[in-house]
Amino acid sequence: MSGRDDRKRQMEAFLTYLFVEKDGSVLTGENYRRDVEDFEQFLLPKLGSGFTWPQVQVIHIRSYLAFLNQQRYARRTIMRRISSLRSFYKYLLREGLVTANPFAGIRTPKLDKRLPVFLEESEIDAILDLPEETALGLRDRAVLEMLYATGCRVSELAGLKTGDIDLGSLFVLLHGKGNKDRIVPIGHTCRKALLAYFQKSRVPIMQKYGVEEHRFVFINNRGGRLTDRSVRRILDKYVQQLAIRKKVSPHTIRHTFATHLLEHGADLRAVQELLGHASLSTTQIYTHITNERINKVYQKNFPRA
Repeated sequence: MSGRDDRKRQMEAFLTYLFVEKDGSVLTGENYRRDVEDFEQFLLPKLGSGFTWPQVQVIHIRSYLAFLNQQRYARRTIMRRISSLRSFYKYLLREGLVTANPFAGIRTPKLDKRLPVFLEESEIDAILDLPEETALGLRDRAVLEMLYATGCRVSELAGLKTGDIDLGSLFVLLHGKGNKDRIVPIGHTCRKALLAYFQKSRVPIMQKYGVEEHRFVFINNRGGRLTDRSVRRILDKYVQQLAIRKKVSPHTIRHTFATHLLEHGADLRAVQELLGHASLSTTQIYTHITNERINKVYQKNFPRA
């Protein structure tokens, strides 16, 4: 078997390991595949088409980093690629396919901490007030209310099924990354928007286009399942109407949800649970936002600041 065949077989085995043992998503697997294959393409002129993964040395990795910097790749992209390759080699080492992980001692460039963009309460209120009392308007309001009320990821919203929502107890079951579920409360305003959507919008739209009943909560304008991309289009429509200058995406609403909770006194660990973050350190970025805002208020209003 050639080195090329070996590499292909080992890549497929690694992806199977990610899906089966690590509960990785299809998107995660594709990202890993792309990062490994990009590195593979870089190595071909240097090591030849028959090279094997044990032949890779630190000097090749440093050369790859220099190439990525010359091509002006973003630091975040470089970090992700090296992280993917480090994980790949960790797997090869575990399987006895290499004797060392050449990525173990490679340092990646530190990221500048970028504070998440979020909306002011007046801005999110204005967006939520925009949808009209039409079938699609009621659908849009329910989508936007759900994003803000739960801080859910766009994929979690698009994947919601009718059995995941308990309007009586005001809870929703979200299916997060790595097949990790969490229960998140919803407020009365979100419940009202969902009820109006279920009663006056969802079924009529599906009946109009002869769509067979399915379990997905949110539908597109022809009754099919609403996609991640469609959620973004819905939000873009209302952001453009308000001419908000910030770059707003569904994830911005997630940031807004977390920031507003902390500003109103929520405990950081509770916000971590609501967002479905595995680590508290991921949630701590929002404390930088609230601290920065407190400092601005102090500097503006305290006479001896």
